[in-house]
Formats: sequence, C-alpha cells, structure tokens
Amino acid sequence: MGARCSKFSFCWWHSHLKPSLLDSSDMENGGKNEKNALPSFTEFSLDELKIATSGFSPENIVSEHGEKAPNVVYKGLLENGRWVAVKRFNRSAWPDSRQFLDEAKAVGNLRSERLANLIGCCCEGEEKLLVAEFMPNETLAKHLFHWENQPMKWAMRLRVAFYLSQALEYCSSKGRALYHDLNAYRILFDLDGNPRLSCFGLMKNSRDGKSYSTNLAFTPPEYLKTGRVTPESVVYSFGTMLLDLLSGKHIPPSHALDLIRGKNFLMLMDSCLEGHFSNDDGTELVRLATRCLQYEARERPNAKSLVTSLMSLQKETEVPSHVLLGIPHGTATPPQPLLLTPMGEACLRKDLTALHEILEKTGYKDDEGIANELSFQMWTNQMQETLNSKKHGDAAFRAKDFITAIDCYTQFIDGGTMVSPTVFARRCLCYLMSDMPQEALGDAMQAQVVFAEWPTAFYLQAAGLFILGIENDAQEALKEATKLEAKRSKN
Repeated sequence: MGARCSKFSFCWWHSHLKPSLLDSSDMENGGKNEKNALPSFTEFSLDELKIATSGFSPENIVSEHGEKAPNVVYKGLLENGRWVAVKRFNRSAWPDSRQFLDEAKAVGNLRSERLANLIGCCCEGEEKLLVAEFMPNETLAKHLFHWENQPMKWAMRLRVAFYLSQALEYCSSKGRALYHDLNAYRILFDLDGNPRLSCFGLMKNSRDGKSYSTNLAFTPPEYLKTGRVTPESVVYSFGTMLLDLLSGKHIPPSHALDLIRGKNFLMLMDSCLEGHFSNDDGTELVRLATRCLQYEARERPNAKSLVTSLMSLQKETEVPSHVLLGIPHGTATPPQPLLLTPMGEACLRKDLTALHEILEKTGYKDDEGIANELSFQMWTNQMQETLNSKKHGDAAFRAKDFITAIDCYTQFIDGGTMVSPTVFARRCLCYLMSDMPQEALGDAMQAQVVFAEWPTAFYLQAAGLFILGIENDAQEALKEATKLEAKRSKN
C-alpha cells in the first residue's frame, strides 16, 4: 500500500473518526454511500406504522421485556422497504403532545453513524410512537452477557467504548448531552457489526418514565439526591458500561471500586479475556472507569476527553467490526413481517368502507363450486323467493343501505335452499357497519364453516376481533388470512 492510508489504518482513524464524526449534512446526503442516506425526520400516521409492524404483532416485538415493558419496541418494514424500530409508548406517557413532538423533532435532527438515528414519530390521540433505524445484530447485553459462540474480543470491547464515547460527544456538541438510563441494552449493532447508541434514550423523560430503570446500585449518586439527570450523570453511567466491558458482567460500581482500591483489578477482568490483553491496556481502562465513577460529579471527565483517552487504546483497527464480533456480514435481515394485501390493510385500519368496496368488486366469484351444491333441486317458488331476497340484498348492499341488506340476506340464509359464503361475508360487513361486531363475527365464522380455506372469512374475523379489541386473536386470524391468500395466489 505504500504510504497511502487504507480505510482501516491508524491515520484513517485520526482523520475520519475524530470527535466531530460525520456531521448532519454528511449523513443526510448519504456520505460516501447514497444507498444508506437517511430520510429527513417524518411524521408518520398510525395506520402506516400499524401496517409496518403487522398491526403491532407480538411476533415483531424486539424490546428486552417483551409485552410486559411499559413502552414496547417493534421491528417494522415501511412501504419503501426500510426496516425500522418502532417504540410505542404507554398511553399514560407524554400527556403533553406538543412536548412530545418538540422533543422528537429535536432528537430527529441528529444524524450520526454512531447513533441508531431517529427518523420519525407519530402522535395521534393517545398514541405516541418513535421510529428509528433498525439495528439487526442484537444488543451489547446479548453479545457481552449472553453470548453463544464466542465471548466478545478485547479489541471489540475497546471499539464499543470508543464508538459510544464518540456518540456521546457528538450529542453533546449538538446540545443533547443528557441521556436517560445508559446501559448495555441501549447499545445496538448495525448490519456491519458496528455498535451504535439508541436514540430513544435521548428523549426527555415522559411522565411515567424514570431516568434510571436499573438497580439503584448503578445509579449516579447525585441522581439519588435530586432526581435529575446531568451530563455528569451520563459520564457516570458510561463508567458502569466500562465495568461491563472489562468484566463481562454487570457489576455494581461500589463492588468494582473496592476491588480497584485493593489493587485487585485483575479479579475484575473477564476470565475469558485471559492472555488476550496487555496489563497496561487493562490498567488504563480501569483508570478511566474510576474517573467516570467519581462520587463528586465535577471530578468526572467530559465526553470529549473520553474520546481522546479511548482513541489511543484501539486495537486491530483494520479488522471490520463484524469479524471481531464473529457474525456473518450482511445476512442479518430480520424475518419478513406479514406482507398484507389491501384487504388485510383495511382490516388493520378497521376501514369498513374499503372492505365494502373490495367485497362489492369481488362479487360472488368465490362461491363457484360451493353455492350451487343444491342446484339439482327443482326450481320451486320457494327457491325463486330465496334468489330474489339475495338480489334485493345485493342492491341494498351496493346502495349502502345496510339494515335492508341484513334483512334480505337473512331471508336468503333462512330459506336454506342455497349455501353462499359470500352472503355470510356481506351480511358480516353489514353488521360491522351497523355497530354489531358480535353478530358480524358469527357470520365470518359461519363463512369459514361453509368454505374452510377462504381468506375473506378470516379477514372478516380479524376485522371483527380488532373492533371488539381482542388484538391477539385478531392477529392470528389476519396471519391465517394472509397465508391462505399467498397459498391461493401460488396455485
């Protein structure tokens, strides 16, 4: 290579990964890679995010405490093919919608390769949601505390500390020095295996939130006194993160500091790292953690000096992060969520008008081979009356006279001479339009009895269940409808 700098050489680190990082314009214009250019901050509709997350399906939950968390994070796929993480707040959170929007827009203006950037939000009624870049390669907690194939390498631990310090320094330089509850679950790994800081912790606290959800043993001493987060509190939390990286465990700072004061810092080190780091490097990182964990807030270093201290400790800078992390490169694509059809989307949105249009357009083509099972019977007057009642019902359905349609379709069904799943489906929608979801659900299930693998029967069950607020069962019905429709389109 001669005297030229390779992308991963040490001089590249100094010229490209200085504390200033990529500024906002670099990121928004795509930097060196147009494909990764981030969109400007967007206000999404609730319907868009419902569709992206398959109706906030439990299968798409990626937050650590699952459905039990007060604020749940889902993975989702936007219409433009971009993967996102969608944080849905508890309904009692953020009572002030204006404050929520202002905070989201301020955090959404940040753009850095060291952050999982905020690209949008949604504020509709009681619903408050944030939309961020999706990071497909798990959290630091997973790779550090719950690893399966290999413990995290020393060089990668140093890189995590360095990148995190850069993220905090960038945020400070943009006037967002406060970060709430910095911990190993807040560090996420992108497609290239690079660690990034979640943008969610940059949002100012909502009413029900706490700045520190972790054990009080890990909480900055001044926060216990005042209940307020300061830039120095964030540095204290950074110190606890350094202890995590050194030990591979979540050790309370007081216990770690006792070991350090007793000159037993090697007892603090992760036994998996034995023989893979120099004592000088270990000592330097322990010294930095100790400075961050000073009881007096004013004695702690600032983010800028953390970057400087950690830059000189970096190892194997030419090795890509995914190699150090031991993960395949570019293959961590999240499982595909349900790709909903127009009918599926209408069910999710509870858009009965759209469902009416679809049923009207489809007509009776799905009844072929089912509705005429009894056509060998003689054309009696009763059959003619039954057919006339269906015809009048269809006219009322078309005219959106749903009460008349219910009466006519009921006469047809009670006539008992012909079987039609479509009539059950149409009467089901008429019931939904007339605010009778329980009766609608009965008809959707009856349509399934008549035609066991009919997607429309399951779609209408999903619509009824969504309207009744029975979310989990609605999700199952929607999933079944989508599978049946996909199977049908293959045949």
